[in-house]
Amino acid sequence: MTKDEFVQRFQMQALPASVHKFRYPHKLKSAAVLIPIVSNQGQLEVLLTKRASHLRHHPGQISFPGGKAEPSDQNLIATALRETQEEIGLKPENIQILGQLKSYQTISGYEITPIVAFAQKEQNYQFDDNEVAEVFHVPLSHFLKREHHIKVATFHQGKSHNIHFMPYQNHNIWGATAAILHDLSVLLN
Repeated sequence: MTKDEFVQRFQMQALPASVHKFRYPHKLKSAAVLIPIVSNQGQLEVLLTKRASHLRHHPGQISFPGGKAEPSDQNLIATALRETQEEIGLKPENIQILGQLKSYQTISGYEITPIVAFAQKEQNYQFDDNEVAEVFHVPLSHFLKREHHIKVATFHQGKSHNIHFMPYQNHNIWGATAAILHDLSVLLN
């Protein structure tokens, strides 16, 4: 898929309902993540991070850059841009926002809004060692192939829901990140 095809499919489709249908009855904290799409020699790639292993929440998990909304953030796009710059050094002027996907609620008490964007490819990301252990790219085509989508039924608070997995090489991409990637793939296919 080319950059132009990505933009056309993303902008011309109605957002599908999120694969994650579980809703939490309590108030959730707002958060936003950036789904940076990078063009590398004509191939589209998704930028992902591996969280630092010493973190209290989700250590070592694969995620998008992003985090909790702060009162100083103008909106959730500002949250995603601020967190991306803090975590991996990718500056807002090197990011072109395309839109957003439906929000995703997490067991840890957040409602995450995924912001989809094109980002300039950086050779050396300046990531914060306190938050990020690794930055890597995965070909977008990997996430568009249904054979890479695995879901496992589980129960939480007496209700059934699926946990999504999308392994790639030595990375186990799962949970909210995999569900958000699934939602993006549904929109693009």
